[in-house]
Order: sequence, then C-alpha cells, then structure tokens
Amino acid sequence: MQHVHDEVFKHKKLPGVGQIVRSKKYGTLWRVMEKKEIWQKALGDPKIGFPLQLPAIYLAYWRVEKGVSPGLGKMLGYSYALHDNTFSANWEIVEE
Repeated sequence: MQHVHDEVFKHKKLPGVGQIVRSKKYGTLWRVMEKKEIWQKALGDPKIGFPLQLPAIYLAYWRVEKGVSPGLGKMLGYSYALHDNTFSANWEIVEE
C-alpha cells in the first residue's frame, strides 16, 4: 500500500523531513522533523455502519527559534489526507 501514501504526499505537495515551512496565520517558521504514513479514520457509509480508513501523511513540526536546539521547544503534529486542503490553507514551504 506504499503507493497510496506516496500519492497523498505528491498530490498535496507536502514538505519532506528537514524542510522549513511558514505558518500563514502567525508567520512563524517550523521545521519538519518527522514524516509517518498513517491510516486516518473517516466517516463511513451509514448503511454499512463502520468507519473508513484513509491513507494519510502525519508531519511533526518543530518551531525554529534562535538558540534552541532542534527537537527542544514547541512541537506540533498534523495529518493530511487527499480529501482535505489543510496544508495549503495553513502552511507555505519556505526552504526546499
């Protein structure tokens, strides 16, 4: 099932580990510290009665601060699936 996660990563144009992104809301810089392939629960068909599992990419971010070692300080994590636009709505890649 590797190819479905790769499709999410490419289609969403997500940053890789080590890349820096900027929060569109606050203007703060964050470095991608971890990338995981996960299965995200979603609402399933009410007729069937069980939730669906969608391929998603989980990214963990570390806030870039002068004088603070990577991994120490504020960290965030979010998952991204094909059906949402939360990455492009909230982040922009600063450093490739």
